[in-house]
Amino acid sequence: MMKEAHKFTLLLLIIISLAFQLSYGNEINHLLSFKASIKDPTHALSNWNNSTPLCYWNGVTCSPSKTYVQEINLSSKNISGEISLSLFRLSRVELIDLSSNQLYGGIHVRAFSCLSLRKLNLSNNNLTGRVPSPVLGSGLETLDLSNNMLFGSFPKNLGWLLFLRYLDLGGNTFTGPIPRSISNLTNLEYLTLASNQLIGEIPFELGNLKKLKWIYLGYNKLSGQIPNEIGMLNSLYHLDLVYNNLSGPIPTSFGNLTSLQYLFLYQNNLNGTIPPSIAKIQSLVSLDFSDNLLNGEIPQNLTLLQNLQVFHLFSNNLVGQIPNSITLLPKLQVLQLWSNNLHGNIPKNLGKFNNLTILDLSTNSLFGKIPNYLCNSRILSKLILFSNSLEGEIPPSLGECHSLERIRLQNNSLFGELPKGFTKLKNVNFLDLSKNNFSGKIDHDSWNMLSLQMLNLGKNNFVGKLPDISSSVKLENLDLSENHFWGNIPPSYGNLLELMDLQLGRNQISGIIPRELCFCTKVVTLNLSHNRLSGPIPFGLGQMPVLGQLDLSDNQLSGMIPRNLGSVDSLVEVNVSYNHLYGALPPNGAFLAINLSDVAGNNLCDGDHLSNGLPPCRGVVKGPATTAMWWGLGASLGVAIMVVLGFVMCMLSYVKKRSNSLLQVQKLENEDGIWEVQFFDQKSSKLFSNKIHDIISKKNNKIMKNYNDDNMEFVVEEISVNNNLWEEVLEIGKIRHFNIVKILGACKGEKCGILIYEKVVGNCLSEVIHGLSWGSRRKIALGIARALKFLHYNCSPCILVGEMSPERVVVGGDDGEARVKLGVGGLFCLGPKSFLSSPYVAPETKDAKEITDKNDIYGFGLILIELLTGKGPMDSEFGGHGDIIGWARYCYSDCHLDTWIDPMIKEQRLNHQNEIVETMNMALKCTSSDPIDRPCSSDLVKNLECSFVRPRNCVLGMEIS
Repeated sequence: MMKEAHKFTLLLLIIISLAFQLSYGNEINHLLSFKASIKDPTHALSNWNNSTPLCYWNGVTCSPSKTYVQEINLSSKNISGEISLSLFRLSRVELIDLSSNQLYGGIHVRAFSCLSLRKLNLSNNNLTGRVPSPVLGSGLETLDLSNNMLFGSFPKNLGWLLFLRYLDLGGNTFTGPIPRSISNLTNLEYLTLASNQLIGEIPFELGNLKKLKWIYLGYNKLSGQIPNEIGMLNSLYHLDLVYNNLSGPIPTSFGNLTSLQYLFLYQNNLNGTIPPSIAKIQSLVSLDFSDNLLNGEIPQNLTLLQNLQVFHLFSNNLVGQIPNSITLLPKLQVLQLWSNNLHGNIPKNLGKFNNLTILDLSTNSLFGKIPNYLCNSRILSKLILFSNSLEGEIPPSLGECHSLERIRLQNNSLFGELPKGFTKLKNVNFLDLSKNNFSGKIDHDSWNMLSLQMLNLGKNNFVGKLPDISSSVKLENLDLSENHFWGNIPPSYGNLLELMDLQLGRNQISGIIPRELCFCTKVVTLNLSHNRLSGPIPFGLGQMPVLGQLDLSDNQLSGMIPRNLGSVDSLVEVNVSYNHLYGALPPNGAFLAINLSDVAGNNLCDGDHLSNGLPPCRGVVKGPATTAMWWGLGASLGVAIMVVLGFVMCMLSYVKKRSNSLLQVQKLENEDGIWEVQFFDQKSSKLFSNKIHDIISKKNNKIMKNYNDDNMEFVVEEISVNNNLWEEVLEIGKIRHFNIVKILGACKGEKCGILIYEKVVGNCLSEVIHGLSWGSRRKIALGIARALKFLHYNCSPCILVGEMSPERVVVGGDDGEARVKLGVGGLFCLGPKSFLSSPYVAPETKDAKEITDKNDIYGFGLILIELLTGKGPMDSEFGGHGDIIGWARYCYSDCHLDTWIDPMIKEQRLNHQNEIVETMNMALKCTSSDPIDRPCSSDLVKNLECSFVRPRNCVLGMEIS
């Protein structure tokens, strides 16, 4: 019997050994089959071969006994391809993690049939298709399929995953309602279905999942009320329902969520009052109910919220006073209550016991004084109180608040002088005190604000000389208008080389316009009107390359207008009225169609018969001091002068007629038939008139060079043109703006047409974007915005780009400026729509009968996203977010900056993080699905010129924080 037992044991061991070897061999074959199905450019699986023991393969973890594969972890290995079915045939594998790769294709049903599998992570890939139905008995505890391109509705038997603790299906394109079978997942602790297209109500059955700690259903289309049953989840510490269409009141049952730390309900349609029970959630760290329709008062007793750090209630309809109990929250860092109907005083102890970093109470009806303790924490960075009825002086303590970066107190009733030290806050980059009653001198203080980019002290009662702010070399916007400043403009302002907007109008400034001011070559807007300036207009103004608006009206300037001022291509608005100027207007640029009111009150004349309402020049017009002398000379040399003048007038008349004839439509016969030729300025007509035959015969998008001494380059482009489009060509040919490529001439034949563009040195934005610094990208964005503003507001009828894409933007040259190249077709509000298939065209345009300016804003928003992320709308790396906009919204809300910023500018983010984040906010506003929510181009320029530094939830086109 002993021998028989020994033989049986030996046989059993042999069978087990053979079974192990067979199973082990099968696992090797399954994994090699998976390797064969994917691409491995970084050779992460280089040691997956028969010469290396299985348990030493990269990403493979065997059981402690080394008898089978227990885990496969190939996260972030840059592998691509479809997931082979063989991977799910590993009979005892417990974990499979293939996240953050480039895998595509569907998920095989076998993924849910592997009963040993406990954790499956396929997130951050490019998987498509529907989610297969789980099988009863699956032991899955973790399922992460987030950030793919999965679609369809959730499987009805999702509730069969009875052991599931972690479920993340966010960042896909799932549709339909949340299945009620989810109530069977009684072990679930983490649930996120965010960033999909789910509809319907939130199932009340979620209240049965007592172990839930995390619920994230944001960025969907969920509607209805928030179920009261959610307030019964005592383990919940994170609840996020943002960006849905939820309505009704906030459940009072939320007061029972004693473990809750993060409560986010913003961007919904919730109404009613804030339930007082919210003040009982002692564990709360961050609360955000902003952008809803909430009314009533803020709960008064908030003293139990001792852990609260972030408190957002802005953009609601709240009334009443700010509760004094807020001042007793020791960890409070961010308090944003802006855009409500709050009134009364700001609590006088606010900041005394808090840890404030950001305070924004703007756009309410608050009155009284600014509290003295706001910077008690010594870390206050943003103080935003504009558009209230505050009065009194700025507290002296703020003059010692060196952590401040942004101060906005405009549009109040504040008075008094600036506190000591206020002009030495070295970290402040944005200071706006405009529209108050501040007084006193500010020139005796040393302005040592090295970070300052925007300074607005306009519409106050400041007196004395203009301050010397030359140390603020980063300054881009300076507004000191509508005060009582006197004395000269400091020549040191010429050191402000980043200055783009200078407003000194309506003061008592005297002396000459310093030539040093012309060194500020980035100035776009210059307003020195309503002062006592004298002397000539500096010749250097005509050498400022981007000057767009110039107002010198109501001064005592004398002499002639410099002829080169009309040669500034970017200059579109100029006002020199009510000075002592004389002589002829420059015959080009903005002076061609200037309004009579903009030159009135001078002794100016029209030297080129421009039909501007001025009297024609008869000889050379001089100033008052020399008029008598010329009359005397005229009397003594009358006959000679009359002869000379007669000859000169004849010659001028001849030249003028010839010039006008060059600008009229000309007929030209060619081998292709009769062509109509139109030039849009005299210089072009002179350069091209002798070469037009060559231009017509050498069309087809070729760059040509003329043979004149000017050596001017130009681009010829063939177009399809009919009578309607020809009229459009004649309109856009008149456009002259620094940020728009000029059309020099146009030809129309019987079969086609030709546009002659100026040759702009540079490349399309799409070709150079990845090599640009953040500073260059911001400059490009501002240039495009200015071009759009000009097209939308300065042209009649309004002109639309239609397809505002990077291919229409030329970047280059010595200035690195952006210039928009206009095409033909679809530019007017009722024009044809030949470009509707482009991803840069707004979705509503495809079915609309007319195109609006909001279509251009949509395309501009996409360009902003591309400037920020380096990704374009045609890329295929957006997971389950549908498109680049969905992906950008998800990243902006839920991802760290480093995960979405273009790697080329990642190193620059430390110095420009606020600008970058808030520019993305602007981009998302521009690409809103509802055109009404998109800003207009005028607001875009205003906000961009106002520096890019803004908080996350500001609204474009309005006062921003």
